[in-house]
Amino acid sequence: MAHVSPGTLAGVPALEIDVEQLAREGRGIIVTGWVANLLFAATAIPVALGIDGALGVAIGVALLLFVVAIGAFVYAFGVGMARSTRGDDVAVANLFFLQGSAPKPIRHNFLAMFLVCLAVTAATAAWEPFGVLVPMLPIGLAGMWAARYGVFPPRRK
Repeated sequence: MAHVSPGTLAGVPALEIDVEQLAREGRGIIVTGWVANLLFAATAIPVALGIDGALGVAIGVALLLFVVAIGAFVYAFGVGMARSTRGDDVAVANLFFLQGSAPKPIRHNFLAMFLVCLAVTAATAAWEPFGVLVPMLPIGLAGMWAARYGVFPPRRK
């Protein structure tokens, strides 16, 4: 178990937090995000390269990933509100942007996931315009991760 010093995770008092355990427990959410990125790239890039027959599939995948992102946001918001009522100081910055609620490797993983998604979107948006909705998914998944596994400071009274 790794000792997390005061201030490491958004001013949480010194706690015994097993960072490796957090990473293991939330691994499914991270893997889901990377698989979604691969699926998005695999359907949007061929359309950008001129394979017009794949446009319908690319649009369908982009819309499906956006609907999943909406679900992730709703779930994260609901669980974040529940944690807030139990005394955690949950805010948008530490819920969806992992500011102080997640260890550095987790934050870097979600940031890389978002940047890859954004790069695919920028490279293919002219040919597959529904792809501009997909970068919401890594942010929603980050919120989901934080809602389930994030460490939040106690709410001030």
